Amino acid sequence: MRIETWMSVFSRMMFIVAMLFFFLAVFEKIANLNGQTLSFINYEPGRLLEFSAIMLLFVITVTLRRIRKETGKRRD
Repeated sequence: MRIETWMSVFSRMMFIVAMLFFFLAVFEKIANLNGQTLSFINYEPGRLLEFSAIMLLFVITVTLRRIRKETGKRRD
C-alpha cells in the first residue's frame, strides 16, 4: 500500500477517536454537573477536549496536505 493510503486510513481513525473523546468529555461534563461521574474515565473533561483538539489538528493537517497535492496535480 502507498503512504497516501495509510495516511488516509490513519486520519480517519484519528477523526473517529477524536469524536469519541469529544463526546466522552461532553457526557462527563454533563454527569459532573449532576453530581455524578463516569468512573472509567481518569481525565477531566477539559483534558479530553485537549486530546480531541490535538487529534483534529492532525486530521486537518493531513487533509490540507492531500488537497494541496491534488490541486498541484491539476495545475501541472
